[in-house]
Amino acid sequence: MPRPRPVGASLVGCVTVAVAVALAGCSSSGPAALAPTGSTAAVQPEPTPTETLLGTPDAGGSTVGGLAEGFPADLVPVPQGAVVLVSSAEPVATTDLVQISLNLRTEQDTDGLMAAVRAPLVAAGFVEGAPPVVEPGLAAQSTFSRGDGSELLVVGVLDRDDERTLTLGGKVRTAVP
Repeated sequence: MPRPRPVGASLVGCVTVAVAVALAGCSSSGPAALAPTGSTAAVQPEPTPTETLLGTPDAGGSTVGGLAEGFPADLVPVPQGAVVLVSSAEPVATTDLVQISLNLRTEQDTDGLMAAVRAPLVAAGFVEGAPPVVEPGLAAQSTFSRGDGSELLVVGVLDRDDERTLTLGGKVRTAVP
């Protein structure tokens, strides 16, 4: 005579099969958000990243590990010794602006990194300002605007474990106005 299985084991087996069937039909490239329906011991949450980058470039004009085609490296040069994580450059429809983003990592100190970004922007006529919202946890944060304000860059530096991660994003003209 077969022995009855404990209810908990059956429930875990059913939930596992239901989740597998549900996920097999998903076509999204993003992570699924499943609400737990039973014991939290049966479902372990995925670890969350400890560091996020501001802005996510879309696949069209982004490059991992280097500068994207059309990225204005003369206006926003990569600081010496920095490693580019990802960059993007996308023309903004019906304007002469380019939407850019740059994420890089370096061992350079925060002040030196901000100075390396600031110098070419100020030389090109950008004015530095305080960001409208201060992001908690950043070691440095600034905005740079030029002309009528249609050109605007936001820069943030995360300082963690003797490395700095710089994130820069916004819209610029590639030709001097």
